[in-house]
Amino acid sequence: MKNILTALMLLLVLPVATSAMADAPQNGTEFTQTAQVIPTDNPSKIEVTELFWYGCPHCYDLEPKLAAWVKALPKDVTFKRLPGLPRPDWAPMAKAFYVMEALGLSEKLHNKLFEALHKQKAFLPNDEKATIDWITKESGLDRKKVETEFNSFSLNTKLNQAAQIFRASGATGVPSLIIDGKFITSVTMAGGNQEVFNVANYIIENVRKDKAAKK
Repeated sequence: MKNILTALMLLLVLPVATSAMADAPQNGTEFTQTAQVIPTDNPSKIEVTELFWYGCPHCYDLEPKLAAWVKALPKDVTFKRLPGLPRPDWAPMAKAFYVMEALGLSEKLHNKLFEALHKQKAFLPNDEKATIDWITKESGLDRKKVETEFNSFSLNTKLNQAAQIFRASGATGVPSLIIDGKFITSVTMAGGNQEVFNVANYIIENVRKDKAAKK
């Protein structure tokens, strides 16, 4: 009798376990490994990097949800943004990102730039002159100062690095999330805005376990 009860319990538990495994994000479907391992800024932390483009409507739609998710991340997880640069016509927005960062304007103008492009339709994302005009107006800075940053040597170096990281990640579009320099997921791969965070949380948890096992 005892053996029969044990067998019945196993039959009841097994489908639940199998279902849980099936529900877990799958490598190769909801996420994948990066084409190359990308060095992170702090190996003691789990680094999440968003690849995005200001001209992308999906990035614009994701932004408020992303901000809320980032705010709730555990202390062992760090987050940063990186402008996607898979092609030359995305360069003006990548430049805008780095120029705003260099001038201390990121917090003030990051969301405003999204709004200007997608809500106000103020200018096209590949129009560098209009971008410079917009940053100058919104920041109140001298236009020459903004122009100088747009043409600086350090900016070109950052653009080259951004392009290299995009290639190394194996990303096929934006918005995408790189986790710990080894895994990548995206809204498209995960199947939606909320789903991409679920997948990222799953990867983060597994990376955390892997780091703990190596200590």
